[in-house]
Amino acid sequence: MHEELIRELSVITAEEQRILDGRQEIDQQIYTEKKEMIVDCDKLLQKGKLIQVRPHTRFVHFPEHRHNYIEVIYMCQGTTTHIINGNRILLKTGELLFLNQNALQEILPAGKEDIAVNFIVLPEFFDTAFSMISGEENMLKTFLVDALCGKDGETSYLHFHVADILPVQNLVENMVWTIFYDSSNKRSCTQITIGLLFLQLLNYMDKMETGRNRFDTEIMAAVLSYIDEHYRNGTLSELAEQMNTDIYWLSREIKKRTGKTYKELLQEKRMQQAVWLLANSAVSVSDIIESVGYDNTSYFYRKFREKYGVSPKEYRMNKKESLSED
Repeated sequence: MHEELIRELSVITAEEQRILDGRQEIDQQIYTEKKEMIVDCDKLLQKGKLIQVRPHTRFVHFPEHRHNYIEVIYMCQGTTTHIINGNRILLKTGELLFLNQNALQEILPAGKEDIAVNFIVLPEFFDTAFSMISGEENMLKTFLVDALCGKDGETSYLHFHVADILPVQNLVENMVWTIFYDSSNKRSCTQITIGLLFLQLLNYMDKMETGRNRFDTEIMAAVLSYIDEHYRNGTLSELAEQMNTDIYWLSREIKKRTGKTYKELLQEKRMQQAVWLLANSAVSVSDIIESVGYDNTSYFYRKFREKYGVSPKEYRMNKKESLSED
């Protein structure tokens, strides 16, 4: 991170000075008016703002708390230790931590050289970012969005080990700079930047840990990545071979973790790709059917109507009509 920005973020705040002068705990009034420790966006965001960045408060233990917003923590320098729903996380320089509103967080005291920034983000701020990654359907994207929005009850945080990924580092630094220095067109710039950040992070899902068991995360990242790349002709046996695991064990694990079989996930991806092509290309229906991996046209038509209630041709016409009305 740029030296000037590090110097600015390292400045001892008034809150930190009171702690250095002898205060033993955080000033709860800064964060909430409620008895229950739920950090309140109304205390940290100016009225009408959807996002703000503030340096993480050092030198003090931050007790268990939740947020009524989405928090993103970026470690500019040094480390911080977080305990999230019982999971101990060491956040290192260059790493990102996303917390949804379900997360129960505790933070151990940080030292003077441990510089982190907290993004306070209202969910609606992500509308632009989500639209940027909502073109071609992607199961990994759905996993990320659902976890971030709290739809996935098992995943309270996303921890990205991306210190060595230069595009990610540049995007985060640009976002911190834009918000911290209150640049003009701040909202548009940051909304587009975080959309670009999500697009980059989707390329590095193998570097992500979640509130789930890490082994579970690695399994699902591998399965979903394989399906996204090989939906046309991928097989469970080939996937099991790539993962160096037993095919019957893998089949059971996929069903246990997703509630769907491998075949159902594959069909879901093929349908997602088909509807994207119907809405965004002039490719004929027969060519689309072949391109997404179906060799039985009547089977595709039957499954498509079951899922969407119309034929592929009707789906395309409906999409065109809705666009013309817009």
